[in-house]
Amino acid sequence: MTDRAPLLTLDVVTRLRAAVREGESDIECSLDLARSRVRVAVDGEGFVHAGRRYPYPEPCRDRTIYYWDGTTFVPAARYAGALIKLVPTDWGAPTFEIDGIKMLPTARVSPYDDAVRKVALVEPAGRAVLDTCGGLGYFAAACLAAGAREVRSFEKHPDVVWLRSLNPWSPAPDPRLTLVAGDVVAEIALLPDGAFDAALHDPPRFGIAGELYSAAFYAGLARVLKRRARLFHYTGTPNKLTSGRDVPKEVAQRLQRAGFSTELKMDGVLAVKR
Repeated sequence: MTDRAPLLTLDVVTRLRAAVREGESDIECSLDLARSRVRVAVDGEGFVHAGRRYPYPEPCRDRTIYYWDGTTFVPAARYAGALIKLVPTDWGAPTFEIDGIKMLPTARVSPYDDAVRKVALVEPAGRAVLDTCGGLGYFAAACLAAGAREVRSFEKHPDVVWLRSLNPWSPAPDPRLTLVAGDVVAEIALLPDGAFDAALHDPPRFGIAGELYSAAFYAGLARVLKRRARLFHYTGTPNKLTSGRDVPKEVAQRLQRAGFSTELKMDGVLAVKR
């Protein structure tokens, strides 16, 4: 574990308390969402880690990650017009929610591993990559691990950027990564023509951020990408029976009109700039 303060979940706290009930004075556990394991001393009131004593969070709820604010453990969540919350998963790497809407897939795969698989589609090694909707930074982290030369990432929600600062699965500072705290819909107009060799586009669902699915935005993507650049566009797999729409097909058609060849891939569209 790094020098970060502990992050706790209900599962971890339950294990710490169970160790005390079983007469144990210390226990091995993770205090950084399964990134590493450490041994801590425990008693009925709390635990000791790295020479510092911490109380248990009270109350301690499910589907909540608690961080140390210097005085007590509080939920990793903020409200400023919308509730933005870091949420634990069975995989270690957390997801996040905006007003209860999960932003990353977690049902069958770790959101971090899911990002690694999608990033591989754009072959980032040695390339300059545009990451349009940075979120927790899993796409950016996967690009860096795969040897990207440069990653330019945009995230418009300051509270999501704050969640990244708490999340041990988000990318550490790296000279190859530039995180821009801005809306890519506006910022893309400021980027040079042909500046990127690959792109990753992971927008919120269409009903929340339709502008990120627009012909105008796709034209901007085409402008800033080099010829033969690869783009993976996450769409999800919304239910056509309830929505009456085939979003992946609509996205593919719109990208084709913007100058891409396309194929449906995983839970999105893989496109190549013509």
